Amino acid sequence: MNPKKRYCYLLWDVDGTLLDFDYSMRVSLIKSLKKIGVTATDEMIDRYSQINNGWWKRLELGEVTKAQLLPGRFMDLFAEYGIECPDLKAFLQDFQRNLGCKYKHMENSPQICQKLRDMGYHQFVVTNGVTVTQENKLKLSGLTEFMEALFISEQMGAPKPHKEFFDACFKAIREKYPDFDLSEVLIIGDSLSSDMKGGANAGIDTCYYCPGSDSEDIQPDVTYKIKSLTEIFEVV
Repeated sequence: MNPKKRYCYLLWDVDGTLLDFDYSMRVSLIKSLKKIGVTATDEMIDRYSQINNGWWKRLELGEVTKAQLLPGRFMDLFAEYGIECPDLKAFLQDFQRNLGCKYKHMENSPQICQKLRDMGYHQFVVTNGVTVTQENKLKLSGLTEFMEALFISEQMGAPKPHKEFFDACFKAIREKYPDFDLSEVLIIGDSLSSDMKGGANAGIDTCYYCPGSDSEDIQPDVTYKIKSLTEIFEVV
């Protein structure tokens, strides 16, 4: 690698960083609820987002498993709004299928990743999302082309921010790059509890992506803070 580079290995979060998860979630939820005869309101969608975020935080803390999370968030939503769903399994499959087909890039993420690849950086995805959903969404969005590997928590034995997740990622990278060094690794993501905490747990530098934030506070576990993806070139 070019010795002038501060980092050689870039770990990208997906939802909220490279791709707009809120867009995918909203479109998919409306479509799946319509299939069971429910018209989704903005209030209902916002409430689902709150419930969903709560379940993912519990996963990060090790309080629940992915198998509990996937149906649990909808069981909570349906109970709260009195929604009848005769086949929850079929609903979940339909929702995940829709989620994997609907995407919107954050800013110009494909062009940024392409430029970084052309500059010689090794890029990888690190995500807690559902495997089939993330693989399909990343492929359709064109981002897979710029990634050397997709590290998805279901396949790594633990979710972010647990050190075990990152240890498994590093082991895989080191098999291809024996000179791999933690000092040359940077994780970029929008979550303080998952990406920044995970990076700190793993002993690597972190870059907090927070578009629209006016806060200048220094957050624990954050090495760099960017408000636009294009600022990543000033970091690496």
